[in-house]
Amino acid sequence: MRVTRNRLLKHGLMSLAVLVGAAGCSTPDTFEQPRPVPDIEATVELDSVWSMSVGDGHDGDYLYLTPLNAGDILYAASADGTVYAVEAEQGKVVWKKTLDDRIFSGVGGDGEQLYLTTREADLLALSREDGSELWRAELPTEVLSIPQSNGRLVVAQTTDGRVLAFDAESGVQRWQYDGVVPVLSMRAAATPLVGADVVISSFSNGKLIALSAENGQPLWQYAVGEPQGRTELERLVDITGQPLVIDTAIMVVGYQGKLALVDVRTGQEIWSKKASSLYSPSIGGGNIYLAEASGDVVALRGSDRRELWTQERLAWRQLTRPIVSDDYLVAGDYEGYLHVFSREDGSLLGQLDFDDDGIRVPAQRLENGNLLIYGNGGRMSVLQIQPVE
Repeated sequence: MRVTRNRLLKHGLMSLAVLVGAAGCSTPDTFEQPRPVPDIEATVELDSVWSMSVGDGHDGDYLYLTPLNAGDILYAASADGTVYAVEAEQGKVVWKKTLDDRIFSGVGGDGEQLYLTTREADLLALSREDGSELWRAELPTEVLSIPQSNGRLVVAQTTDGRVLAFDAESGVQRWQYDGVVPVLSMRAAATPLVGADVVISSFSNGKLIALSAENGQPLWQYAVGEPQGRTELERLVDITGQPLVIDTAIMVVGYQGKLALVDVRTGQEIWSKKASSLYSPSIGGGNIYLAEASGDVVALRGSDRRELWTQERLAWRQLTRPIVSDDYLVAGDYEGYLHVFSREDGSLLGQLDFDDDGIRVPAQRLENGNLLIYGNGGRMSVLQIQPVE
C-alpha cells in the first residue's frame, strides 16, 4: 500500500477534521483502522476521456471544492484561487481566472453567475462568461458548503449555523437566519437547497429546517438525529450531505441519526430508518445506495427499505457518496482510489489509483454518462467505465 504525505491525517473516521468550538481546532484521532485496498479480479476499468490539473486542488486544506456541472460546461476552482471553465466533452479550457483570494467552497451557480466563498469569508459572484468579478459580499464567518441560487437569491450557510440570503443581481443581503449548533461538529456542511419559495438547510445539531425564501422565517423543522451519550463525540449528529429532492419529498441522512423521507411542504416524516452517513444517498432503479460512516456500502430496496446487500471490504476508508452509473456504483476513498461496485450484489468490479492526496468530492455523472472526478490534489478527469479486454 502507498504511504501518502498526509496519510497520518487520514486514518479513521474522526480524521474528518472535527471542529471544536469557535476556535475551529481539529483532531486527527484514529478510532478504527481502515482496511487495506482489497485485491480484486477486475472485470471493468475506468478509462480516461480527458484529464487536467485545477491549480493545487485543496492545497492541504480540508475542503470540498466540488465542481459545477452545467451541462456542456464544467466550472472548477482550486483553494489557491484558480477558476476554470472547461468543455465537458473534450476538456478544452474555455477560460481561466486567477483570483487574489483563497477559495473555501465548491462552485455554485445559476443561469448568469457563479458563486464562491473565500477564506476571508467573502461571497463572490463571478461572470459565467469570463470569470470576472461582479460583486462580493461580506460573510460573518467561513462557509464550507456551496452557495446556492434560484436566480433571484444566493444563499450561503456558515459553519456556525447562520443562513444568509443575498440578492443575486446586486449582492445586497436580504435576510439572515441564526441556527443553533453544538460545541463539537464535523468540519463539513451540507449545501442548502434553494427553491423558488423555500430554502432547506441542514444543521450540525441534526435538524433539517425549511425557511421562507422571501424573508427567512422558519416554516417547519425535522429532527434527523437526536444527540445521545455522555461525551460530545457520542453526541455528534451532523447532517453534511445535501438532501435529495424526490417529487414533493426530500431524502436526508445524518451522522448517528437516520435516513428519512420527508414531505417538503409540511416537514412530516413519510418513513425513516436508522442510519449513519456523512454523504447523501444515491437512487437508481428503485433502490437506495448509501455509504455508511463505517465505510460499508449498503443497498436498500426503495419500496420497503429492505437491505439487499452490504459491501464491507472497504470499511473505514472514508468512502464518498456512491454515484450510480448504469449497472455500477462508483465511490472514492481517503487514499485516492476509485472503486467500482456492481449495483446488483455490491461486488467490487474495478478500481483505479486516481489521486495520491485522496478523494473527498463525490463523482458526478455527466449528461453523456461519463463520470467527472475531482481529487484533493487538483486532478480533474472525465472517466468512462469499460469492460476489461
